[in-house]
Amino acid sequence: MATKELTQKQQKVIAGISLSIAIAVFILVVVFVGIPMVRFISVPDQFRDWVDVSGIWGRIAFVGMKTLKVVIAIIPGEPLELAAGYTFGIWEGMFLCIIGTTLGSMITFLLVRTFGLSIVRVFFTQEKLDSLRFLKSSAKRDSILFILNIIPGTPKDLLNYFAGLTDMNFWVWMFVCSVGRVPSVIISTVCGDAFGQKRYTLAIIVLVATFVVGGIGIYCYNRIVAKGNSDKKTV
Repeated sequence: MATKELTQKQQKVIAGISLSIAIAVFILVVVFVGIPMVRFISVPDQFRDWVDVSGIWGRIAFVGMKTLKVVIAIIPGEPLELAAGYTFGIWEGMFLCIIGTTLGSMITFLLVRTFGLSIVRVFFTQEKLDSLRFLKSSAKRDSILFILNIIPGTPKDLLNYFAGLTDMNFWVWMFVCSVGRVPSVIISTVCGDAFGQKRYTLAIIVLVATFVVGGIGIYCYNRIVAKGNSDKKTV
């Protein structure tokens, strides 16, 4: 006997239940894992001692933390990247951060492709999404997203969730979100490593430079978005 196909209403009900479960899981993860994780990371010496004792498992756990941060967009990412530089050094810290970022971006992309706009609205307002709407019809979309990922200070969590709403190729996005994140991650791991080596002058210089570059990045992001939306209105 052939299996009866689900009606459109039944499909919506199943999708709604699935989304509700996903949101509930996200909330539980934030409360019981995300917040304690940030508190733990915020004590660099304690975290470094734990990593030294844990060996390879400490590194795997860190990648898992970074992956979780990307998926749960409300978890702050800067403490993780600073802790990576402090604990692992510049290059290993960067490498672990990029692995976690890539895995998290992959999961996020697939979640958005599965649940659509509903799951994106859990973290971002419609207004923020509308500000990037011009990218859906832009012939230079992939290039613009790559540039926006390279520029420090841009809202990369928003870009990450938005990408899943477009028809962007999965592997292209994996390249964009991994390679494109390298510059901003290196800045953070350099700063964290300087603190770890007690080179406080260098750390402060990098920290100040980060704020300056971040401010410039936000300005560039706003200009690109404003120009994109302006061009769309004139078409």
